[in-house]
Amino acid sequence: MRIIIDTQAFIWFVENDNQLPNKIKKDLENTENTIIVSIASLWEMSIKMTLGKLSLSCDLREMIEKIYSNGFEIIPILPEHIIKLSTLDYFHRDPFDRIIIAQGLTENMIIASSDKIFDNYGIKRKWK
Repeated sequence: MRIIIDTQAFIWFVENDNQLPNKIKKDLENTENTIIVSIASLWEMSIKMTLGKLSLSCDLREMIEKIYSNGFEIIPILPEHIIKLSTLDYFHRDPFDRIIIAQGLTENMIIASSDKIFDNYGIKRKWK
């Protein structure tokens, strides 16, 4: 199974936050699954850390190292993702979530996210 994980879920996973459902944690730990982190999530974390809106147990470089040490992959933002993004309705206004949705749709991936508004886009969302 290919799963793209949204920013919040990724942070909860690496910070070992109990808000992450056990089912999702097990999916992310299952080495048979391919877990994808969008470069947009790293961009979002960087901005929020700089603005003082996000505090993590480590710096951004270490967060990137945690992606690789957990066997996850980073997906760049590709032109076809932007094309898909340009066709999305504005159910959700968060630009980082919108690009993750576009990536999930374009790449036919399941999205691990607690955000129910993602469902308006006809994606395969997994939570709880």
